[in-house]
Amino acid sequence: MNPDRYKTILDSLYDGVYMVDHNRRIVYWNRGAERLSGYKAEEIVGKNCADNFLRHVDAAGHQLCKGLCPLARTLRDGESREDTVYLHHKQGHRMPISVRIAPLHDESGEITGAVEVFTDITARENILCELNDLRHQSLRDPLTGLGNRRAAEEEFQRRSLDLQRYQIPFGFFFIDVDHFKAVNDAHGHETGDRALVMVGKTLVSALRAVDTVCRWGGEEFLAIVPRMDPATLAIVGERMRRLVQSSSLPLPTGGELVLTVSIGGVMADADDSLDSLVARADAMMYEAKRGGRNRCSLDCGETGDL
Repeated sequence: MNPDRYKTILDSLYDGVYMVDHNRRIVYWNRGAERLSGYKAEEIVGKNCADNFLRHVDAAGHQLCKGLCPLARTLRDGESREDTVYLHHKQGHRMPISVRIAPLHDESGEITGAVEVFTDITARENILCELNDLRHQSLRDPLTGLGNRRAAEEEFQRRSLDLQRYQIPFGFFFIDVDHFKAVNDAHGHETGDRALVMVGKTLVSALRAVDTVCRWGGEEFLAIVPRMDPATLAIVGERMRRLVQSSSLPLPTGGELVLTVSIGGVMADADDSLDSLVARADAMMYEAKRGGRNRCSLDCGETGDL
């Protein structure tokens, strides 16, 4: 193995390149590797990567250099590999790199070493994080922090598939804040917004972590609760109603604002669309309104009284 003849070409690459012999002793370290790692060639060449001075780890933090790392596996079986690991920079920080490893052979075909090319993928990781953040934002209601309509649609699709494939039932609630226009008229939209946040947080606290509360629009919310039966549906609906009724918002002018909600609850059918489910729950919610508000009406005919 004579890396010198490749030196001019390899040193012009943006990527890091290093070569090891069959004992994992580093015999070449290009300028790209110097730039990406902070280590000069004279600090690296001649050392054994198994000594763990590079300190590569995987996403779980497991040390790779001390064990059978991707490069060591290539030396053993002669297979090319690709992986994502985290390099330890000379300045102490970790950086994600994409590694591509290929075996080196002599004229007789024997494995004499391996070459690893590594690329800084920090920008790619940042882009992925930004995309995840954007996706998270696209599913959130900016006022309450709850899921929005799109989040509700996605959660409905997941629960609907579970119902169709595995017969896992789920309940569905449509929730409307009573007399909310009067709140805005009497106290202003800023107080109205604070009231919606209060209601949203109270609804979340009334449910399990596996349940989903979304803001449907205006003063309307919905909740999707998996693994639910009609008897439990009534209990959950009443819990949400009572907890909202017992909450209060301090007013800037003194006193407190107490709100109530009218709730319609239904069990989802396998052939329900989100629109049909909303329509059924909305109809039950209006039945609660007609019954005097601050009620939970279910499609099985049960109601929760004041």
